[in-house]
Amino acid sequence: MNDKANIRLYIEESLSQGMSITFDKDQSHYLANVMRSKLGSEIAIFNGQDGEWIGEITDIQKRAVTLQLNERRREQATEPDVWLVFAPIKKARIDFIAQKATELGASLLLPIYTRRTIVDRVKTDRLHANAVEAAEQCERLTVPTIGEPVKFEKLMADWPADRRIMFCDETLSGKPAHTALSNFTKVPKEPWAIFIGPEGGFDDSERSFLHNHKNAVPVSLGPRIMRADTAAMAALSLWQSALGDW
Repeated sequence: MNDKANIRLYIEESLSQGMSITFDKDQSHYLANVMRSKLGSEIAIFNGQDGEWIGEITDIQKRAVTLQLNERRREQATEPDVWLVFAPIKKARIDFIAQKATELGASLLLPIYTRRTIVDRVKTDRLHANAVEAAEQCERLTVPTIGEPVKFEKLMADWPADRRIMFCDETLSGKPAHTALSNFTKVPKEPWAIFIGPEGGFDDSERSFLHNHKNAVPVSLGPRIMRADTAAMAALSLWQSALGDW
């Protein structure tokens, strides 16, 4: 990365050559007061659609910093289509999931309420903020979508017919994950989802439903019982190494 542009920020506006962007209050404060940016400082900008751009700060006010885009540094690239479907867990650990799943390339983070889920509220705006920060830091060109929490039964009733499910079954009834996924390396790319249950796992009825679902591929993540956040990262890593862009 150009050492003159050591700051990357995500915005939702369209990006094009020569356009002027005025950052919101929080990003302006970050640039002016936290990073001590000056007139002429170069910033990298991305929006998940138009690639990554380099801009130059042209104005610094107390609550507004303005940038002019100079050139596109990276074209937008296609990323793997893999959802992370997970039961909500406590605040610090769900923050970890949002951050690390973003770094590992998940395209959608979808909290799911199962019968054993203990956490009954999810702050999706907080998940989004963590995902944005992680994307800015890891040089990713997109930010994963944050889905609204949904009950297991509702999600499965509306499940897309073309999306496969990597069902991480803590009972070890599935094949080792990498072995199971290797069966799909020679077929055309497909959309996938990774299912991670709550502490204590899916209950018997949910597990039976997933085992019998035509799109599900039951897998084992090994002989050790992992915490939900650890299991999510292990599963994403295994999927990326077998079917993703690693």
